[in-house]
Amino acid sequence: MTRTLIKGGTVISATGTSVADVLVEDEKIAAVAAPGVFGEADEVIDATGRYVLPGGIDAHTHMEMPFGGTFSHDTFGTGTTAAAWGGTTTIIDFAVQAKGTTLQSTLDKWHEKADGNCAIDYGFHMIVSDVNDTTLKEMESCIGDGVTSFKMFMAYPGVFYSTDGEILLAMQKARETGSTIMMHAENGIAIDQLAAQAFAAGKTEPVQHGLTRPPELEGEATSRAIQLAKVTGSPLYIVHLSAAQALAAVAEARNDGQNVFAETCPQYLYLSIEDMAKPGFEGAKYVASPPLREKRHQADLWRGLRTNDLSVVSTDHCPFCFEDQKVLGTSDFRAIPNGMPGVEHRMDLLHQGVVAGEITLERWVETCATTPARMFGLYPRKGVIAAGSDADIVIYDPSAKQTLSAETHHMNVDYSAYEGFELTGRVETVLSRGSVVVSAAGFTGSTTHGKFLKRDLNQYLS
Repeated sequence: MTRTLIKGGTVISATGTSVADVLVEDEKIAAVAAPGVFGEADEVIDATGRYVLPGGIDAHTHMEMPFGGTFSHDTFGTGTTAAAWGGTTTIIDFAVQAKGTTLQSTLDKWHEKADGNCAIDYGFHMIVSDVNDTTLKEMESCIGDGVTSFKMFMAYPGVFYSTDGEILLAMQKARETGSTIMMHAENGIAIDQLAAQAFAAGKTEPVQHGLTRPPELEGEATSRAIQLAKVTGSPLYIVHLSAAQALAAVAEARNDGQNVFAETCPQYLYLSIEDMAKPGFEGAKYVASPPLREKRHQADLWRGLRTNDLSVVSTDHCPFCFEDQKVLGTSDFRAIPNGMPGVEHRMDLLHQGVVAGEITLERWVETCATTPARMFGLYPRKGVIAAGSDADIVIYDPSAKQTLSAETHHMNVDYSAYEGFELTGRVETVLSRGSVVVSAAGFTGSTTHGKFLKRDLNQYLS
């Protein structure tokens, strides 16, 4: 048995902080106790003056995702390595059902991509794009395989889009099985009309992506999804919420006691439609869906994190290189691959929210680790520093200074959406199931280390 002692750090949980020592035996946390209680260990890590927190869980990533004739540029190997550098020790990626295929063949395909190729532990959600009797039946077998959440789209007609009737059928199956429907809530039918009108008028620049996807159409779709969930009794999780209108609909549903949850992403907390309006084609770097909003939405989103109307912060990490991929839309904003890089910077960007007084240390850990573990059936194996939990641990220097840049990040993409951002706080050491994978020596892990996680059901359902 290998014993590692992390001593003298401030252990942060969703419920409080305390100076404590953490004893790790092999892959698990053996005990957490007052400083000085434990004896000898094979390795001692001095965490004095540092935070000791559970490894982050990014519940929304897209490695090697097909989109618009290309693929997101991070492989499972490069993307999970970058995640580890940033203090994330678990990702939940999306297996993408193509029209005319089965859920089982889709899951098999994503296992082929990821298994044996991840630096940290990982799970899958399932994107359901073809609702039929076979698909609905296969949702049950997916749950048996540890895939307990299913994403649907009210956007992208002809690709991922589902009608309200198809959504209703899937939600009925979710209600029956206890699984969770995740929703990309934008009115894709109306958006496509607005985008076609803009292009016909000669408006081709990247900012049109945002102007033709107004926040009202995110709010409308979110409200509609909530009503469908209410009719069916299905749990509902709104992904990458960006707009105040959508947040208001989620808050109302939660106040009424409905099982409705939502996440937001760092890009909506820090970036805005002004970035998409940068000169030339520079704005294409910031094209994602939903789009970046006017800055006034940011205060609402931070408030939503404080009130728990926004329960989780994920990244929607979906990186496309500027030079080789984003340029596909040089003459037509509709052809710009949708997605931005971010898996490496989520923990740091949210810590900056702590520094700025937007959220507490406890809320930082809760939204980035503990709640996603509970939301997606991984708690208490993940998301907490406690005896018996996996030894996924981040030692964090709260006073270190860093500047984000494509020159220094580890994501496999040629630009940073946060180029030049100056942050306070930095990951110092990362353990994944007891193994040090990031330290002062650099990345010391392996892309064969990560294991697939069979997940249980959402632990918040009432």
